[in-house]
Amino acid sequence: MVFGFRFSVFGLWLAFICLTVALGCAVGPDYRSPETKVPEQWDGQAVVTADHPSKTTPEPVTLVEWWTAFNDPTLSALVEMGVRANLDLAQAEARIRQARASRGVAGAPLLPQATASALYQKSQGSSEAAGGGAIATVGGIRELFQVGLDASWEIDIFGGTRRNIEAATADLKAAVEDRRDVLIILLGDVATNYFNLRGFQQQIVIAKKNLDTQKKTARITHKRFEAGFIGRLDVANADAQAATTEAVIPILESQARAASYNLGVLLGRQPAVLEKDLAVTSPIPPTPPQIPVGLPSDLTRRRPDIRRAEARLHAATARIGVATADLFPKFNITGSLGVSADDLTRISTVSTSKFWSFSPSVTWPVFAGGRIRWNIKLQDARQEEALALYEKTVLTALKDVETALVAYAKEQERRRSLTEAVANNRRAVDLAMKLYLAGRTDFLNVLTAERNLFVNEDALVQSTRTLATNLVALYKALGGGWEKTNYTPAGG
Repeated sequence: MVFGFRFSVFGLWLAFICLTVALGCAVGPDYRSPETKVPEQWDGQAVVTADHPSKTTPEPVTLVEWWTAFNDPTLSALVEMGVRANLDLAQAEARIRQARASRGVAGAPLLPQATASALYQKSQGSSEAAGGGAIATVGGIRELFQVGLDASWEIDIFGGTRRNIEAATADLKAAVEDRRDVLIILLGDVATNYFNLRGFQQQIVIAKKNLDTQKKTARITHKRFEAGFIGRLDVANADAQAATTEAVIPILESQARAASYNLGVLLGRQPAVLEKDLAVTSPIPPTPPQIPVGLPSDLTRRRPDIRRAEARLHAATARIGVATADLFPKFNITGSLGVSADDLTRISTVSTSKFWSFSPSVTWPVFAGGRIRWNIKLQDARQEEALALYEKTVLTALKDVETALVAYAKEQERRRSLTEAVANNRRAVDLAMKLYLAGRTDFLNVLTAERNLFVNEDALVQSTRTLATNLVALYKALGGGWEKTNYTPAGG
């Protein structure tokens, strides 16, 4: 098909456009990473340098699979299942795909836009003929078939579109970091609920063991009462203490069941699906001997929430350029070409009527009621908000690590004291019972010793669980775990 199109003129315009775009600048501020001031060392590090069973270390952090440090195959299996099936992660991955699609939409205006069209028109005309003073009207049917292509291109001289692509790219990065942050939360929640489950199971074991001891004591008091050695008060006190301990067990069983249900949902499954698999009582996994925490400066590179806040700051900065570009002229090129005929069968023949047009244009908003400048101020304010959020996120991250360091260290001290207390309580129970049977002390001392033993054994289990969950909180605060299961969506 031959068109009367002067390609030399088109080539000249194309060369002009390429030169203009090459020399064009992107208005608005260029993004620079904010300077973040962080301490050289952790303040909480001083708390954990004493002789503890488990120490933190300043060595470089390796937190890729921190859950494996607990050496618990069940925990590792739960983590792997959670990473594959968690629904919060699925939502975060869908947000990544949305952000990638939005970036594609933002980049589309850089390329020419073309629209194909086809037209069929049928019309009736009239012709006049004079004869004998009369006018005769003869109707005529006319058909028109037309096929064409319309094209337009807005030349991004001042970089509004490029800034929009930059903002969309930063949004995509923020979505990726958001998914990593969701992953870190998931890993921590799976481990925390698992340790809670094992802790409740151990508390049930302790409660049942103490209940057996207290029931044995109650049986002894009944026999001594029947023999006339003691009064009814000792019998009532012994029965009441056993009943009180027995009443704790259903609460612990309910809490253990709730932790199992939480794990089921975290794994994207029905709540009760893990109940049988996790019903067998197991101890709380011991904490590793050393915990590498690294330096505060590592945090800005590792924590996804900080990286996400910076990406959003980048996007807000780029959108200032998008708004600023509206102050400047917009250069457009439009054109069309096509063929028309009065018969569809002749649409591709030599006799077909051909047409084309080529139309460069410039538009410049001379007066917009201040809308453009107010929009620039709006984007400036949003950038300031994003910067403040970034700075707060860094401070919050530092606070999280410091708090977790101190909590982990202090719980170790508490656990050592409780371990010593339990050992003394056990000796006290044995001694009190011997003295009571020998008639050298009253029954109240026996009850007190047994009650203290149960309370401290239960507290020791809770402390062991708290120590493990505090360590999980430290791993979360350090931002560990996302590297192993990094996610980059296809095409992103």
